[in-house]
Amino acid sequence: MVQIDDKLISEDIFSESFVCNLSKCKGACCVDGDTGAPLDKEELAILEEIFPKIKSYLRPEGVQAIEELGTWVVDPYDGGYVTTLVNGSECAYVIFDEKGVTKCGIEKAYEDGAIDWKKPISCHLYPIRVNEYKTFTALNYHEWDICNDACTLGKELQVRIYQFLKEPLIRKYGEEFYKTLCEAAEEWEKEYNS
Repeated sequence: MVQIDDKLISEDIFSESFVCNLSKCKGACCVDGDTGAPLDKEELAILEEIFPKIKSYLRPEGVQAIEELGTWVVDPYDGGYVTTLVNGSECAYVIFDEKGVTKCGIEKAYEDGAIDWKKPISCHLYPIRVNEYKTFTALNYHEWDICNDACTLGKELQVRIYQFLKEPLIRKYGEEFYKTLCEAAEEWEKEYNS
């Protein structure tokens, strides 16, 4: 682990390669799994506020799930907040393009200028998962076999996880944190891969 301020960062974030390969996985991370995407507490009000603005972007079954269950739900496994699912399957905010690739209805609304919030930070940061503890925050690599093609593409392009996730890491923690993270990654690289 590498420590930056009150954050403990898994060395996998420096060592592992990753670039989403939607043409291969079709966005399976938005469809597979036991629960919705993790949400920060402050994101709950945002989802409630933007729902009327993004409703027209969502599939009818997604709208129905949200209207029945809410814009977010409590994870039955750990009590955290997560996005609503459609029939216990895909995220209610998922839309599909003409090739069957999942997209985020929230992000589509953002791209069109309908809202000014891109999507939940946990989705934007994936495959990093953030765990908040009393005295520190842990940033870990969530390894999932549905992302094997992303790991392969990352290796081909020589892009590490922290490089692939530059934009969301800056969104969550700021430019200064990301600069320090890159410096730590360079030091790690010299120490372990020279």
